[in-house]
Amino acid sequence: MRAGRDMAVDGARLPERLKRLFWDVDFASVDCCLHRDFIIERVLNMGDMDDLLWLWRTFTATEICQVVRTSRRLTKKTARCWQAFFGLAEEEMACIGRYSTQLDGIY
Repeated sequence: MRAGRDMAVDGARLPERLKRLFWDVDFASVDCCLHRDFIIERVLNMGDMDDLLWLWRTFTATEICQVVRTSRRLTKKTARCWQAFFGLAEEEMACIGRYSTQLDGIY
């Protein structure tokens, strides 16, 4: 993370107000550097406007865009929103899968 951001120090913890988004993990052990992708995914999927503002102050647009492109854990609605925001092609999005209509000889 670059200097001047909210969480500029390695090993930084999340703000207490984000605890509601991480109910399923040990909140105290979530590290902004080690768990960057997980944090970005969770805030994009479930965060409110204040959470998104924190996200943009904490991580770069490049870091957030990389997660949007490579994550398979974003909801379809979230993925489409950020796909439009970043101007990404559908082919660039890991979470927008291609489904085969071929039955692959199961009969």
